[in-house]
Amino acid sequence: MHNDYDPQAIEAAAQSFWEEHQSFKAVEDPTREKFYCLSMFPYPSGRLHMGHVRNYTIGDVIARYQRMRGKNVLQPMGWDAFGLPAENAAIQHGIPPSQWTRQNIAYMKGQLRRLGFGYDWDRELATCDPDYYRWEQWLFTRLIEKGLAYRATAVVNWDPVDQTVLANEQVIDGKGWRSGAPVERREIEQWSVRITDYAEELLEALDGLDGWPEQVRTMQRNWIGRSEGVYMEFGIAGSEETLGIYTTRPDTVMGVTYVAVAAEHPLARRAAASDPALAAFIDECRRGGVSEAELETMEKKGHPLGLDAIHPITGAAVPIYAANFVLMGYGTGAVMSVPAHDERDFHFARRYGIPIRPVIVPADWAGRAVQAATDAAGAPTLACEGAPPLDWSAWDERFAEKGVLVDSGPFAGLTSQAAFDAIAAWLAERGRGERRVNFRLRDWGVSRQRYWGCPIPVVRTADGGIRAETDLPVRLPEDVVVDGSGSPLKRMPEFSELAAGETRETDTFDTFFESSWYYARYCSADCDQAMLDERAKYWLPVDQYVGGIEHAVLHLLYARFFHKLMRDEGLVACDEPFTRLLTQGMVVAETWYREGPDGRKTWINPADVEVTRDEKGKLVGAVLKADGQPVTFGGVEKMSKSKNNGVDPQTLIDRYGADTVRLYTMFTSPPDQSLEWNDEGVEGAARFLRRLWALAANEPAGEPGDARSGEVALSEADQAARRELHATLRKALYDYERNQFNTVVSGCMTMVNILYKLDDGPSGRALKREGLGLVLRLLGPIAPHVTHHLWCALGFGDDILNAPWPIVDEEALRQAQVEYVVQVNGKVRGKVAVPADAPRAAIEEAALANDNVQRFIAAQTVRKVVLVPNKLVNIVAN
Repeated sequence: MHNDYDPQAIEAAAQSFWEEHQSFKAVEDPTREKFYCLSMFPYPSGRLHMGHVRNYTIGDVIARYQRMRGKNVLQPMGWDAFGLPAENAAIQHGIPPSQWTRQNIAYMKGQLRRLGFGYDWDRELATCDPDYYRWEQWLFTRLIEKGLAYRATAVVNWDPVDQTVLANEQVIDGKGWRSGAPVERREIEQWSVRITDYAEELLEALDGLDGWPEQVRTMQRNWIGRSEGVYMEFGIAGSEETLGIYTTRPDTVMGVTYVAVAAEHPLARRAAASDPALAAFIDECRRGGVSEAELETMEKKGHPLGLDAIHPITGAAVPIYAANFVLMGYGTGAVMSVPAHDERDFHFARRYGIPIRPVIVPADWAGRAVQAATDAAGAPTLACEGAPPLDWSAWDERFAEKGVLVDSGPFAGLTSQAAFDAIAAWLAERGRGERRVNFRLRDWGVSRQRYWGCPIPVVRTADGGIRAETDLPVRLPEDVVVDGSGSPLKRMPEFSELAAGETRETDTFDTFFESSWYYARYCSADCDQAMLDERAKYWLPVDQYVGGIEHAVLHLLYARFFHKLMRDEGLVACDEPFTRLLTQGMVVAETWYREGPDGRKTWINPADVEVTRDEKGKLVGAVLKADGQPVTFGGVEKMSKSKNNGVDPQTLIDRYGADTVRLYTMFTSPPDQSLEWNDEGVEGAARFLRRLWALAANEPAGEPGDARSGEVALSEADQAARRELHATLRKALYDYERNQFNTVVSGCMTMVNILYKLDDGPSGRALKREGLGLVLRLLGPIAPHVTHHLWCALGFGDDILNAPWPIVDEEALRQAQVEYVVQVNGKVRGKVAVPADAPRAAIEEAALANDNVQRFIAAQTVRKVVLVPNKLVNIVAN
């Protein structure tokens, strides 16, 4: 074996070995326990970043670990290839998105191979391939047949420049994220899928996902948002129409003083025909956002319709307002407004001079006299002897709390819960309302007015009807150069125009559609007869899924929904797609900048900055290496192009090798916590691997062995070293089960340190050989190339992947003697060594006989002796 560690040569040889032997090819075998390990597939943006490297290293470590545990492991990889970024890049470079995407896939695939990830490349897929997306088109036609997919008008964010719908996340300060144009709120026809039909199941099944982080389950519960409330119908003065609303606080209904409807509501539109000011307000609302976050923060505005709603219980007339905080896409597009008990309604009422009518008081006011008054400005106050008054001249959080009803007719005196039941029953008896369970979750709008996506397989017939396409796949034309002015599919009659006056749908699917079932297609990637075949039932569910917490809601919720759709088609046999979920932390790094005369910041890469710190590591100053002039510290943030604080993985691989990069990303922090980048830490990881290499370089080839099996008896010192090795091994095996790979690496470092201290005698050489066998297998999943090479070079076997996983020798952990710390009245006064099997009386006798202990108890009476087995003796004396 060469004395010098050459990672480039070693890693190339190991990767050639794995490819030649198809080491990671997964084959279904019902006689073996399977383990499906999956990391969220990447968007082919061009180059891997450190977030990718960390994510995929975590997944690969888990997969290799389970492989070495003897399980039948599947770890595939593919490409989330459709999406708007490819269109934007294609516009910039003047090439078709398909060309840009496939070039990036080829480059990034090379990077993944260079990192030694153990993927079954025979199962590789790209969502832009017709062989992939034909099956989601097929499933969509089945959803149309079942009534689970439908076309309806929806209010969306519309970018008038890019001529496309934007997700809420793509609207920044009211403008399109790419074009910068003011976004409009527009009603257009959209294809949607009835995810709400599965809302209850999606919510209840979260309780069974014990292998998911509680934070993610909570986020999904909140997103689904189950609520119990009452649906009721207000009348419309002078009309036979009714106005339906849903509320979770029917106990406050007697305090309704106005009703608010969406600007797009039919009532508002009709009223606007004869009211120019209202029409102008509705047009202003069109330029607002449609996300709940925007509605929460925007200034609340409204305009009266000149119509009154009739209260379903009292029969009183209350004005109807069009309001910018109500959306047609949420509930009925109308809300009852109770300014005395809702903060948003309160501020709106104060702005427009609408009365405020309190109907709830604190529970401890029950049965007591309540005095009502009104101040000079018309704000009500309520007082009760012995309690602080309630004054509606300003908002107070107490107003929103549940309590006891007052000024509420037949419901006065009831608690909020009792009133909920009584009011629901009263309305139901008269046919004016009913109890309902509602969900915050809305049906999934899957249409996008973009080119680079999967065509929606629908045809418009000559008579204006709609039918599902039967000739699948509907292929996306790929030799297309886009210019940003809407989807070119609309301008391609060869795509959109069919025989007999029929036309093809030119919208494409939301790219979440592709990423919602890719995990399942890996199981049957080469199947050309069906979406999935029987192999999917062997591999699914995924045993370990790895990805960022930013996907906690949309991707993971849609994947769970898609899985249930496939289950109901008989394609999969389980209810959930992912048994365990690991959400890895971000990779963060320091940021540096200079501010120009105009206040704009120019961000500087940390590699170009020379930093000075004091002896405690505190920042003293920093200058740009190129000119020696100061730069400003901008904090530690997620690596990103915008802050120019990224580190190119390829540069590190070329300099240190893939194993160093892998080792560093696993050692620096636990997988679920943020990793703060440190160049010195990378160098430290490289030093450790060189140290491991040097330890093994002069070892002769032979069996890995067991220090107990040789003819040479271990010395007392080597027995202690072996005990420490196996104690460290036990901890590392436990840490592997918890995915705490940072402490696994730490344990490997401890073991290498132990092995370096051994002497060169027969006993030490025997233990060194056993120790190397242990540390190489422990480190194998994390630094697979160097451990593969050393395992073979030392003659331990042909392939470390097939080596048995190390087992702790419990005999090695047994000690002939145990050392006890001896305290007198809680203070350490000595140490004693006793036989490991010594009885309590012998331990106490040895502790009391210790010379130094005698000095402190000689003139005192021993009252009690406290014994902590194998650790401590505390003598209580006075």
